[in-house]
Amino acid sequence: MHFDLIDLRLYLNILDTGNITAGAGRSHLSLAAGSARVRAMEASLGTALLERGRRGVTPTPAGQALAQHARVLLQQVERLQQDLAEYARGVKGQVRLLCNTSALTEYLPERLADFLKAHPNLDIDLQELPSSRITHALRQGAADLGIVSDAVDTEGLQTRPFCDDPLILILPSGHPLTDGRTVTFSDTLNHDYVGLNTASALAIHLEEQALHIGLRMHVRIRAEGFDGVIRMVAHGAGLAIVPKAAIDRRPPEPSYQCITLQEAWAQRALRLCARDFDGLPAYARTLAVHLENGSVSG
Repeated sequence: MHFDLIDLRLYLNILDTGNITAGAGRSHLSLAAGSARVRAMEASLGTALLERGRRGVTPTPAGQALAQHARVLLQQVERLQQDLAEYARGVKGQVRLLCNTSALTEYLPERLADFLKAHPNLDIDLQELPSSRITHALRQGAADLGIVSDAVDTEGLQTRPFCDDPLILILPSGHPLTDGRTVTFSDTLNHDYVGLNTASALAIHLEEQALHIGLRMHVRIRAEGFDGVIRMVAHGAGLAIVPKAAIDRRPPEPSYQCITLQEAWAQRALRLCARDFDGLPAYARTLAVHLENGSVSG
């Protein structure tokens, strides 16, 4: 059995992204190189590690066992780097932080920039994922910290308050749903939506909520960020669901209206999570304290 750290990181990236192409890209490898490494790993073990399907890949039982050991080994390597950092000039600590769409766009940019400015020897590996995938990754030891909606199950994890983050419905002025009635998410699914890109954690979350009630969202167009979504709604392209914070930072506009959603999942707060805050590397604990101290309400 001949694996190196590049193989192990590649394999975990493939599992985290759900396909070989994205996993190879995150590992800074071409698809051909990534596929060749996976085949070599399977040949070395004499068993398949991945089940290939139309929608991506999933680990076989042998692949699941490899993933567990690979995460432990890579964590030990990171701890080794941390322990030797005082002797090896230029070695940096890196914190892996997973977050949902709202945290990534509305709350983290300035806070993380301030942290990086104050800690020049630390890097942050920041990735956007749906909250349910973040909690799974934390339980598996695939990340140091996560920021998730309080609507997801955090059993087995430690959590701390981060901020309130309600979702609201925005509609073009004069839209039929702006007639003063109480509006539910189900009511909106009979109308056209402006959405975020399909890889966005919030887009995935909203589509899952629609499927829970047996309906689907009709998304006419997708934008890369909340600013683009809001501008399209303001010009009549459809309605959208966005964090209230994305509206609050904009000057009032008469071209669209905001409606509070009645669903409990829309009245959410964000939580900072870790498998064990005290067990984090020192630099990850430092980031956790920085994020917790910068938490806001409202």
